[in-house]
Amino acid sequence: MNTTAVRTKLDVDIIRKEFPILHQRVNGRDLVYLDNAATSQKPLSVINALVDYYKGYNANIHRGIHTLAERATKAYELTRTTAKDFISASSEQEIIFTRGVTESINLVATSYGRAFIKERDEIIISGLEHHSNIVPWQFVCEEKKASLKVIPVTDQGELDIDEYRKLLSGKTKIVSVNHASNSLGTINPIKEIIQLAHEVGAVVFVDGAQAGPHLEIDVQDLDCDFYAVSSHKMYGPTGTGFLFGKKELLEKMPPYHGGGEMIKEVTFEKTTYNELPYKFEAGTPNIADVVAYKNAMDFINGLGRENIAAHEHGLLQYATERVSSLKGLQVIGKGADKVSVLSFTIDGIHPFDIGQMLDARGIAVRTGHHCTQPLMDRFGIEGTVRASFAVYNTKTEIDQLVEGLERIINFIK
Repeated sequence: MNTTAVRTKLDVDIIRKEFPILHQRVNGRDLVYLDNAATSQKPLSVINALVDYYKGYNANIHRGIHTLAERATKAYELTRTTAKDFISASSEQEIIFTRGVTESINLVATSYGRAFIKERDEIIISGLEHHSNIVPWQFVCEEKKASLKVIPVTDQGELDIDEYRKLLSGKTKIVSVNHASNSLGTINPIKEIIQLAHEVGAVVFVDGAQAGPHLEIDVQDLDCDFYAVSSHKMYGPTGTGFLFGKKELLEKMPPYHGGGEMIKEVTFEKTTYNELPYKFEAGTPNIADVVAYKNAMDFINGLGRENIAAHEHGLLQYATERVSSLKGLQVIGKGADKVSVLSFTIDGIHPFDIGQMLDARGIAVRTGHHCTQPLMDRFGIEGTVRASFAVYNTKTEIDQLVEGLERIINFIK
C-alpha cells in the first residue's frame, strides 16, 4: 500500500459541526461512528430539508394544480436533475427513483430479466456481491431456466478478470457487479468489465451503493446500461435512491409496478403506460426523502468528491497501518484499490464479541457477514469486523478504535 501522506482541502472540524448526531455520548464515551458502509449520518442541510417540506409544502406531486403541489413537484423534480448531473447521465428520463439499490436491482431483474432472459441464457455476477445482487438474479434463473455464473475472487479480495473473460460467451445476457465491495472495499475495474460484456452483447448492471459517497461516477464514460445508488449511503435519507438506465433499454422494458402515475390512460379493456421515467414510478413516492436527497448530493458536490476521496484514503491508510501491529489481527481484503472500508478478524475472538466490547467504549462498527455470506465462505470465515470511514471521521477516532482493540486482545488473551 502506498504510504505517501495524502493532503486534502477539507476542514473536518467544520464538517463535523454539520452532523448533530456525532456530538453525543454512548455508554459514557464520545461516539465514534465507524459504520458508514451500512449507513452514513446526515448533515443539517438534509435534516432541515425534511423539516421544511413537512412544515411548508407537504403535498402530493405531479397531479395537483394548487400551490403546495406545484412547489412539491418542482422540488422533487429538481432532485432528479441533480441526480442526472451527479452521475453524468444524458437525460432526466434515465433517472428512476426507487427505495434504493436493492429495489433497483429487483426492478431490472424483474422487468428486463423476465422480458429478455430465455432458457439456457447465462447471467454473470461476482463473488464480491451483496445478497441483494445475488438473490434477484437467482429468481430470474429459476423462472427462466437460465444459468448463474460467478466471477471468482482472489486471495487479495479482487476479482479474477482472466476468469471473467473465460465465463463470457454468446450465452451471456446480463452481467451484474458492484462498483465497490461493501465487505472488503475493493474497487472493481468496472469500465473493463463493461467493455468485455458488451463485446459479447450482454448488458451490464452496476451496483453503486458503496461508490456513491466515495467515487466520481460518469455513466456515459463507463457506458454501463444500468447503475444504481442509495441515498442513505450518501449522507441522505433512508428509503430512497435512484436507478439509471439507458433510455433505449428502459423504453423496451415493461413496468415494474402497476397503479397511479405510471399510466397514461386506463380502461377495463387496456392500459397505456406513461412516458419515462414515470412508467416505473407507480403510486405516491417517498416525496420528502427524495426532496432532501438533493441536499445530500449538494453536500458531496460542495466538498468535492476528489477531496472526500483523498481524506478517506488517508484514513484508510492510517487505519491499515495502525492495526497491522495488533496481535492476531488479519485484514481481509487487501486489494490495491479500495474505498474506505477496513475488514478484519482477530484470532480466537468472535467478531460479535469484538463489536459488543467496542460498543461499550462508544465505538460503532459492523460485525458479521455483511450480507455477503458466499464471500465469507470464500475466505473460510464466519464474518469480519468492519470499520468504514466517512468524510467526518478523524485519525483520533482511529486511534480510539486501535486502543479499544488492544484492550480487547489483552483482556481475552
